[in-house]
Parts: sequence; C-alpha cells; structure tokens
Amino acid sequence: MSAAKQIIVIGTGIVGASIASHLAKAGARVTVIADSEVGGVATPASFAWINATWGNPEPYFRLRTRAMAEWSRLANDVPTIPLSWCGGLCWDLSAAEMEAYATGHSAWGYGIERVDRATAARIEPNLTELPDLALHVAEEGVAEPVAATKALLADAERHGTRIISSTVTALVETDGKITGVDTSHGLITADEVVIAAGVGSPDIAATAGINLPIETPPGLIVHSRPYKKLLNGLVLAKRLHMRQTSEGRIIAGSDFGGADPGMDADVTARELFAAMKPMLRGADGLELDFHTVGYRPTPVDGFPIIGRAKGTDGVYIAVMHSGITLAPVVGLFAAQEILDGERDPLLAPYGLSRFAQ
Repeated sequence: MSAAKQIIVIGTGIVGASIASHLAKAGARVTVIADSEVGGVATPASFAWINATWGNPEPYFRLRTRAMAEWSRLANDVPTIPLSWCGGLCWDLSAAEMEAYATGHSAWGYGIERVDRATAARIEPNLTELPDLALHVAEEGVAEPVAATKALLADAERHGTRIISSTVTALVETDGKITGVDTSHGLITADEVVIAAGVGSPDIAATAGINLPIETPPGLIVHSRPYKKLLNGLVLAKRLHMRQTSEGRIIAGSDFGGADPGMDADVTARELFAAMKPMLRGADGLELDFHTVGYRPTPVDGFPIIGRAKGTDGVYIAVMHSGITLAPVVGLFAAQEILDGERDPLLAPYGLSRFAQ
C-alpha cells in the first residue's frame, strides 16, 4: 500500500463519503470535490433502508449481507453515525411471492420470520391495518442518510481529507491516464480519480470517453413534522412503505424508492400523506412538513457499477442505487482495490465491462 497516494473523490453522497473515509484511514491523501450540499441529490431523499431483501440473485444478496455486517463495524468505528437495527415488517407481496422469498432467503441464512396478525400487532401496535400473514426480519435497519454522510465526511477530515466545494468540468488525461480533474476553481491533480457523483457521474465520465449506462428514475417521499413515537421499525405495507426517523418524522413512499411524483409533486405529496395518516393509530395530530424528490442513479441492469474503467487508467467508478445499504462495503472494497490492487471476489459481477458484452 502506498500511504502517499493522492486520490480525488467526486461526490459527497453517502457512497463518496464512505470511500473517502476508508481511503483516508488507509493512509491515502484524499480530496473530496462536490458542487452540492452534503448528500448530493439522492442521499437526502433516501428511505435509508439497510437490507438484503427479496428480488435479487444470491451473489447480490451476499454483497448486501456483507454490507450489513460492515454497517455494524463502521458504526463502532464512527460512533456518531445514527444507525438503528429496528427490523422490517413486510406484506407488500402476494402470498406466493412471500413464501418464495421466505423459503429462498432463509436457505441463504437471512433471518426471516413468518408472523401472524397477532404477532404483527405486537411488533407494530399502532398500525390500523394488519395482514393475516407478514414477514419480519429483525436484522434489517436504517441509517439516517444525511447525518450518516456528515459523520463519514467528518471522519475523513479527521484523517486529513480536504473537502472542496467546486464543479468538476472534466477529467484530465495525460499520456493515456487520468491524472486529475478540471474544476470551476482550476486544475487539481491526483494519482487516481473516483467518480461517486450519483446522477452526475455519466456526464463526468463522458469527458474521458467512458459511457455509464444509468437511468435516473425519480422518487417522492413525504416527511411529517416530528411527532410522538408511532412506529418501531420499517413497515412495508401493500399501499405504502413507511418508517419513523430518529427525530420523530414519519416518512413514506408508495414503495421504499419513493412514489412517482406525477405531474404535480405537491399534489402527489398531499395525497400520499392523506393516505398514510389513517394507517397509523394516534396520528390525528400528524402534519405534513415537506416532501423530497430524489433521482436514483440506477445502472440499467439494476446492479451497481464498482471498479476501474477498462482501457482508462486512473479512474475508479462507484455508482449504484441502494447506496445506503452498500456504502460501507463499497468504501472498504474500493479502498483495498485502489490502494492495494486487490479486488474482492464479491465485486466480480459489478464491473463496467459487463455492459460491453
């Protein structure tokens, strides 16, 4: 490992913050560059569910469960990260899908419990509508997204990272290698550049001829004013997904990725909030505070892009939906690969080169 290696990380979302923190603690000289508030576009609008849940093949499940373990380690290293293993109660699938999910993931070692209506009521006593059958995973959790990102960036700064507010206009190439970035404040050089800029990543990569096949679907989430405790954990119901934040806000979307904002996001938010209140006992005084519309950087096949761009030395890419779940393990594995040249086998399916085939 080269302790003096100079790395630029573009982006202050939770993925970029984790990479910067891991690199700095491993001895790299890190500069973080971003042209937005901490968290960027996607992180502040995230439901922030940490999980390895249904609908994914086993290799991706293994990456996500490793990420869940890394969240616990990271929270021990950075105690200011607001992390809660509050558990998730799910019944937004058909009976057949829930059975397939429970059977398959239990075989992989995921702690799924089938629960009846009475047990669900004990888990979440303030729900007005409960199913005959639900699935409960006690090991799922949340990390408050902006606060966690700030904690990681502060940890990176404690280990010598510089954070610069500027706009990256282009990657700089010298003799076939990326050697830095042009910014609105001038040229900054480095041994390697990490692109972790979420929805802004494709435009930055394109300045070096790198194509990132990414979609950016919007998702609307409503946020209540802080309120008394109504929910113990994550609730993935038929009509809405919701949870209560550490400051007491109930947040909800038509799924964890957020609702389609429609033609008028304000109207959609009010309708969504109006549908949520009757689902919660004791919510008469609950008031809508604001809504967010996040644009999720989602590779076209649904899986993350993590690794170096083949044919272009000096640039590392980390772009994905599920950034909240994956951030700790991506930070760890990216730092190992950038500094030591060791690529973890769990990342094997997620290189950019898969799109060229």
